[in-house]
Amino acid sequence: MFDTLSDRLSATFKNLRGKGRLSEADIDATAREIRIALLEADVALPVVRAFIANVKERARGVEVSQALNPAQQVVKIVNEELVSILGGETRRLRFAKTAPTVIMLAGLQGAGKTTLAGKLGLWLKGQGHSPLLVACDLQRPNAVNQLSVVAERAGVAVYAPEPGNGVGDPVQVAKDSIEFAKAKVHDIVIVDTAGRLGIDQELMQQAADIRDAVSPDEILFVVDAMIGQDAVNTAEAFRDGVGFDGVVLSKLDGDARGGAALSIAHVTGKQVMFASNGEKLEDFDAFHPDRMASRILDMGDLLTLIEQAEKTFSQEEAAKMASKLQSSKGGKDFTLDDFLAQMEQVRKMGSISKLLGMLPGMGQIKDQINNIDERDIDRTAAIIKSMTPKERAEPTLINGSRRARIAKGSGVEVSAVKSLVERFFEARKMMSKMAQGGGMPGMPGMPGMGGGPGRQKKQVKQAKGKRKSGNPMKRKAEEAAAAERREQAAQGGAFGLPAQDDKNFELPDEFKKFM
Repeated sequence: MFDTLSDRLSATFKNLRGKGRLSEADIDATAREIRIALLEADVALPVVRAFIANVKERARGVEVSQALNPAQQVVKIVNEELVSILGGETRRLRFAKTAPTVIMLAGLQGAGKTTLAGKLGLWLKGQGHSPLLVACDLQRPNAVNQLSVVAERAGVAVYAPEPGNGVGDPVQVAKDSIEFAKAKVHDIVIVDTAGRLGIDQELMQQAADIRDAVSPDEILFVVDAMIGQDAVNTAEAFRDGVGFDGVVLSKLDGDARGGAALSIAHVTGKQVMFASNGEKLEDFDAFHPDRMASRILDMGDLLTLIEQAEKTFSQEEAAKMASKLQSSKGGKDFTLDDFLAQMEQVRKMGSISKLLGMLPGMGQIKDQINNIDERDIDRTAAIIKSMTPKERAEPTLINGSRRARIAKGSGVEVSAVKSLVERFFEARKMMSKMAQGGGMPGMPGMPGMGGGPGRQKKQVKQAKGKRKSGNPMKRKAEEAAAAERREQAAQGGAFGLPAQDDKNFELPDEFKKFM
């Protein structure tokens, strides 16, 4: 969503690199470029003005003027100001002292409240809670049925006593759900309310009545991150009419400019708490302003990547794989079965494109990342699963006839099978070296690498073999001159001079001041 903004900011900072000191003109030009980038990203004008004023004030201060690298210091300032307008610190849910904790979702129709209720329920279930989804959107056709389906997919309970489609009292349903949750021992109640196509008195009144009936601990305003400046206006209207405690951004994976996401926290004074960035129920997490700022500035989001890996990979499995790679057999215990298991674990973490996008500097090759074919993993899995258990354990057995059989079984060319096996051997060798402390191949000056000791010895050997002249007379003169130099050095003369000349040796005048 923030690709355009990220590209503009990266280009702006590139112009600053290499400058030992920033002039007033440099700061003004940078501020102008950042202002254009933010306005193009659909960030609200008051937010842009405040942001640029803070950046310019700090860029003219001591922290930049006395910095060893002013360009990096400006990037640091922009990063900190981005974090500030995104809300500062991560805002956590407030839980009731006595269960159940009531969370009410509010927002316009089409913002994605019903799907988000399921995502939030699944996320809370993963945190060890027992959530209950409540169907209080009795106006929109099939809203109750949709919530029931989403709840089933998320594996959480649902309370839907009314059929909806214009039938039933949403306020009474919300009130009764609290007693139902207490009876069924649910510690969190998520109330899905009705929306409208626009702000009107009926919508506000119904939301206010539900709020008064259940006294929610958190009212979350769900906003579609793709609707631009109108998101800010709608947020202000809900804040004044019903009130809310936090914001949830839906459809953050869209291709809109996304400036509304940067504006809401600053304009309303309420922080973004959660973000939905995909169609799957798992594509949902707490919103971290610092991580979002890092992504916008193409600094990556390694913390989120690590958290996703920790959720997916078990410590026991990781230790088992590491021991296989560190074995005395040079990693040969690591089989194609292990490779397949690792690949499937990575697939569970989500889209490969999204995972790569969390690495620093990946914005420069985002076109290649976006063109990654996720089906390649499925093809690789099909090839491995078409092998016999013995072939997976000992890939060296795979000869021409076996390759033909595997290719036929997996629906690929024979060359694809050969390529996979070769890449597996290379990957296993590399991972084994890394696991044993050898580091990455080709990195200079590290053990077991292209630039390691073995390479250096080879270079030294080549340096020793000085080319000799093919002319016998010339070669004899060269050898005599070399013998004379060795004799002078053996006599103890410093600087390669004869010993008797050392006493008369004087430094040039320009060097005497250093003595």
